[in-house]
Amino acid sequence: MCLCGPTLMTSRISIVVATKDRPYDLRRLLECLRLQTLGPAEIVIVDASHAPVEYVMAAFPELPTRYLRHWPPSAAAQRNAGIRACDPAATLIGFADDDTTFEPKAFLNMFSFWKQAAPDILGAAFNIRNYPRRGGQFLKHSALTERLGLYSASPGRVSPSGWQAIIPELNETQFVDWLPSTAAVWRRAVFEEELFDEFFESYSYLEDLDFSYTVRRRGRLAVVADAGFFHFPSFASRVSTRQFGQYEVRNRLYFVKKHRLSVPRCYFGLAIRLGMSISSGIARLDAKPLARGFGNIQAITVQRTASPNGIVTDPLP
Repeated sequence: MCLCGPTLMTSRISIVVATKDRPYDLRRLLECLRLQTLGPAEIVIVDASHAPVEYVMAAFPELPTRYLRHWPPSAAAQRNAGIRACDPAATLIGFADDDTTFEPKAFLNMFSFWKQAAPDILGAAFNIRNYPRRGGQFLKHSALTERLGLYSASPGRVSPSGWQAIIPELNETQFVDWLPSTAAVWRRAVFEEELFDEFFESYSYLEDLDFSYTVRRRGRLAVVADAGFFHFPSFASRVSTRQFGQYEVRNRLYFVKKHRLSVPRCYFGLAIRLGMSISSGIARLDAKPLARGFGNIQAITVQRTASPNGIVTDPLP
């Protein structure tokens, strides 16, 4: 594929936004994009809402928006539909979750990065400014965990277990093994050979890990430090805690088997995750971690129906 580097003046970014039942979040994102110093050339909204949200776009006539309806809901499939609908003149195609916002100069700084990007750089993510504090960081960052190949202390690394190290706010631009699709930009040529794997249906957990890790084998991926964004995870249109527990097992094992990583290490990591959920639920008398753990157990049980290649294709209960 051609990897000629676009210039700041000639490059065009098309942004794909997959959305479902979040008109408030979508409105906030579009308002943010309206205020960009230098914004995207095109914004493709791919809507899987029960009630269409096309009316939100009418409040922003100055934005270069396009609207597509898509059914059934699936972030992976919606992004693929958006990619196919992008203006052929776009040299870069990016993604923004509907519950994100961007600093005013975020796209200008992203353009500047691509102006100087070497031909082997295939994707670049925006830099999160409000990274949340998470539990279990001591365990994840321990030397033993890294030696066992379960988790890396280095941001953006993928371990043999199939677990990706989360990317917090970075002080300088870094190269990584994977990129979240929350806010990232890719060379258009990437999509001539790769699209999002639509195995990750419905709640498309880890579809960005799978896609970016696949592309990483052909080139480099970066996180651009001065292209800042904020993520405000929406409570709207999400699966239940039990269902998430199912998806995190099914999708993790699918990723590990697809990329020929270590299945035993993956199961070890899943067992630790299950133990953390159960212990947290009991200690706090909180039903949500217990429901997540129960979903883990259900999905592990379903693995007994795996196909000969070890990949489960049966729907979750």
